[in-house]
Amino acid sequence: MSQNAPQNDRDELEGTEQPFVSHLIELRDRLIRSLIAVGVVFGALFLWPGPSGLYDLLAAPLVAHLPEGSRMIATSVISPFIVPLKITLMTAFLIALPVVLYQVWAFVAPGLYTHEKRLVLPLVVSSTILFLVGVAFCYFFVFGKVFAFIQSFAPKSITAAPDIEAYLSFVLTMFLAFGLAFEVPIVVVVLARLGMVSIDKLKAFRSYFIVLAFIIAAIVTPPDVISQLALAIPMCLLYEAGIWAAQLFIKHTGAPDAEEEQA
Repeated sequence: MSQNAPQNDRDELEGTEQPFVSHLIELRDRLIRSLIAVGVVFGALFLWPGPSGLYDLLAAPLVAHLPEGSRMIATSVISPFIVPLKITLMTAFLIALPVVLYQVWAFVAPGLYTHEKRLVLPLVVSSTILFLVGVAFCYFFVFGKVFAFIQSFAPKSITAAPDIEAYLSFVLTMFLAFGLAFEVPIVVVVLARLGMVSIDKLKAFRSYFIVLAFIIAAIVTPPDVISQLALAIPMCLLYEAGIWAAQLFIKHTGAPDAEEEQA
């Protein structure tokens, strides 16, 4: 009995400690692997479809709604070279993101308890998927509606010729806004799981969040009703999904009780 008790009470992380230098070496190796993954994808995209092809793909929702004969312009000498390269690098990072996240997970996982792994891994995967879904929703649905709405108000005496750098800045802002907006369920789950907010309080805050969502949409999106509704309505729906997901996470990712450990 006396020999079995210490084994039952032993910390599951006991014996996994590594010297600080070993952590630095492992961190360096995983950073290098992440950079290699991004570099390989960047090289592949550079060969096909190429930086110019990627920019044409990114600009397609706007070009489709420009008046016939109108084209985008570059007001800087180096913009036609720099802007497509930036897009290629960002696309390569998004494609290689699963490899990068795996390297991050492999680095921190040995220092986590089992119940913490059950919490962190689903959150990392789901947050990545939700961010990409938000970006895709913005590109395939919101851009077409917004650009059509804007062009419908353009006077006939004006020839639209957007600058490629200004368009890139606009696109990145919109991608970031929708990507972060789709992270609402993750924020709700984390707050509830850490015990900072109870499920009942989250439900009571529902009406206030609806108002908050429309205020955020009015600030971060262009001054048109379409993009504001396209951001605010998904945020409200995702808030409800976050409350539902939080209940599941609290149930299945809790730390084991002392009685369970002894058993």
